[in-house]
Amino acid sequence: MSQCAYPEDAGYLKCDMDDASETHEESLGEEAFDTVNSSIVSGESVRFFVHVNLQVQPSQAAESELPDGCGLLHTSRKYLKLKNFEEEIRAHRDLDGFLDRASIILNETATSLDDVLRAMLLRLVHKPDNTESDCNLDLLMAVLFTDAGTPMEGKVHLLSDTIQGVTATVTGVQYQQSWLCIICTSKSLLKRHVCISRLVRPQNWGENCCEVRFVILVLAPPKMKSTKTATEVGRTFATMFLDITFRQKLLKTRTEEEFKEALVHQRQLLTMMDQGLTPSLKHYSISSICIPKSHQPLQQKDFFPVGKGIREDFARRFPVYPLDFTDGIIGKNKAVGKFITTTLFLYFACLLPTIAFGSLNDEITYGAIDVQKTIAGQSIGGLLYALFSGQPLVVLLTTAPLALYTHVIRGICDDYDLDFNTFYAWTGLWNSFFLTLYALFNFSLIMSLFKRSTEEIIALFISMTFVLDAVKGIVKIFQKYYGTSHGNHNADHISVLSLLGLGTSLNTSFHTALNTSLLANPPELTSVSSRSAEHSSRETAVLSLLIMLGTLWLSYTLYQFKKSPYLHPYMREILSDCALPISVLTFSIISSYGFQEINMSKFRYNPSERLFKIAEMQSLSLGAIGSAMGLGFLLSMLFFIEQNLVAALANAPENRLVKGTAYHWDLLLIAIINTGLSLFGMPWIHAAYPHSPLHVRALAVVEERVENGHIYETIVNVWETRLTTLGASILVGFSLLLLPLPLQWIPKPVLYGLFLYIALTSIDANQLFERMALLLKDQASYPPTHYIRRVPQRKIHYFTGLQVLQLLLLCAFGMSPLPYMKMIFPLIMMAMIPIRYKLLPRIIEAKYLDAMDAEH
Repeated sequence: MSQCAYPEDAGYLKCDMDDASETHEESLGEEAFDTVNSSIVSGESVRFFVHVNLQVQPSQAAESELPDGCGLLHTSRKYLKLKNFEEEIRAHRDLDGFLDRASIILNETATSLDDVLRAMLLRLVHKPDNTESDCNLDLLMAVLFTDAGTPMEGKVHLLSDTIQGVTATVTGVQYQQSWLCIICTSKSLLKRHVCISRLVRPQNWGENCCEVRFVILVLAPPKMKSTKTATEVGRTFATMFLDITFRQKLLKTRTEEEFKEALVHQRQLLTMMDQGLTPSLKHYSISSICIPKSHQPLQQKDFFPVGKGIREDFARRFPVYPLDFTDGIIGKNKAVGKFITTTLFLYFACLLPTIAFGSLNDEITYGAIDVQKTIAGQSIGGLLYALFSGQPLVVLLTTAPLALYTHVIRGICDDYDLDFNTFYAWTGLWNSFFLTLYALFNFSLIMSLFKRSTEEIIALFISMTFVLDAVKGIVKIFQKYYGTSHGNHNADHISVLSLLGLGTSLNTSFHTALNTSLLANPPELTSVSSRSAEHSSRETAVLSLLIMLGTLWLSYTLYQFKKSPYLHPYMREILSDCALPISVLTFSIISSYGFQEINMSKFRYNPSERLFKIAEMQSLSLGAIGSAMGLGFLLSMLFFIEQNLVAALANAPENRLVKGTAYHWDLLLIAIINTGLSLFGMPWIHAAYPHSPLHVRALAVVEERVENGHIYETIVNVWETRLTTLGASILVGFSLLLLPLPLQWIPKPVLYGLFLYIALTSIDANQLFERMALLLKDQASYPPTHYIRRVPQRKIHYFTGLQVLQLLLLCAFGMSPLPYMKMIFPLIMMAMIPIRYKLLPRIIEAKYLDAMDAEH
């Protein structure tokens, strides 16, 4: 169960319970009620119900009635406390009474509210054990709405009395809209009745009821004990329906018995919650798994004692370690299919950059680090991280900045006649040494200073480089093949340094590699006749463009297919999860077999003589070891920021991860893994963006919401498992058997289309990109986000402009043609902290900055 029942325990919301008082239920009489409309949110931080009273006074309305039929409506609200299933026995008795005389309608096809309520009343009236012989169906229907017995009959047709879950936040009140509890009292009733109806599809019944799937109807006589009133019974069921995970379970039930079992199970979970236990993790308290970002300034004592953070990470994550292997596999809620599709997605998302960087490293190190070593290192490092990390949803990859450091090391070794493997190993060991110090002295706490806006600037920068380098790659193909009939053969000899200057940037993963070692066909793979090259030069350029755009189109279309009305929902989800593998395989086959007469370049591959060979560490002088220490320190800064930043994005509150974080331990584990990779001459690896957030998204259960006419998606829960990264790493290791064929059948344009797909899916939830898009939108089309409500429009645009300036600063260093400028890029990212805390508050008020940095 999600942590929605008592969110203040999880640090999401604090409510003043003293403001609430329970009142006795009043008889309706001639009063009529309705619900005030608003928007909805997820059930995480719900602590309120709204009880709205819209009252028409017939006598006054008749006396002062205007010619146009105007009248008066009196609205009142009252707070209802959540039902405590541990202390209030009536909660269990209400549910037991309902289970004994269950009135459940599954798959109701009616679309109007009146038809749904009439069907529910018919079910109650025609029950075999019905004792309401004098019950008048039309009278009950009339009492449910406000227009009964008023001069305005037929004009104001609103529900009389409802209960809904809401979230009270600093931005206002937001409603849950997927369920509605309607309560009613009538003198014609002898006893209480409850009926639950599950609609076949969501219905739009008003602003605060835009996607109703469940309707709970509670009927009761007016004179009842204070604990047995219609409001109290409604409060019992409404407390249960607050949990979004529970509602998801009810949608999957197929019989009334399964529906009842879900209700009973939810009661048990709520009882455990009221006892202070977390149902989703059974025996582990909420305080042990939720670590909100600290809002207190960091002090020197926070970094001591040594190893404190690692011990806390172990205490937090070790108790739930077995669940990382059993969740989704054992139990009622299985997700084996999603695990398989996510594993395939990760396999392709990891294998392709691994091959690309292996080809690049093969070129710049003269074969010292090649494709085979890169794949082997990726598989071994991924396996170790999947088994022993604190946050297994993070994906490790070798990246473009790491290839840049490798290129610099190769240049130093050539200039000073040093053994590359040894100098590379010493640089990696120094990097691991500094990372170990960062982990032991709890330096990951510094990452709490990175605000959401800063993280999104860096994330958008990385997404931009994906698009930019894909465009660069296709442009270079056109320059080579389309500009002249003979092809631009000089392009085959472009230096690695200039290409790195054009394409390398922070964590651009694999796309830069393709702009270097993949742009020109190696002679051994592209030996064709001159006449054939002249014949197919322009066809190669045009086909490359079509293949790239086709890969993007197919992958993104399949990714969005889950929102379409076609096929079964389960099939739509499978196609969406497998969008990346399907598109890559499809257009690789089309390119390789459909157009065999057109030559397409393949990646560079030279088999290794020895896959595992330890460097001779004693062969370097002390001066060379000291130089390696300087490079290792700069490299450790890159590792530190990248690892923690990507982990923070994966652990973002909107992802609803519940098993906790382990920043310090994961940093130490990265140091250990890269120690081994350095000794054996394999590429270094660290957390990769956007692969890690996309991995979280692939394992998430997502629900669409409607807020003031705007549709958005929210994550209900995420399967926090180690099996997907474990399986993907094993498959990457087995890919060594697929070299050189069939892996060389994947052409460059397919990978360029993959870059565009990765970039497009990674900017979906980027708030900076959304605010940049506001500049092109009509103000009436602005989404109802928290910052739109709380911050003046001009301040929003100022803030966006300042973020764009910071983004340009990152581009100036991260995309510089000078490799040594890229090496200090981590320092530029660290400099964004004082910019956010010192410079921006001088331009925009701190309260507005905090509002735009808030999650909701």
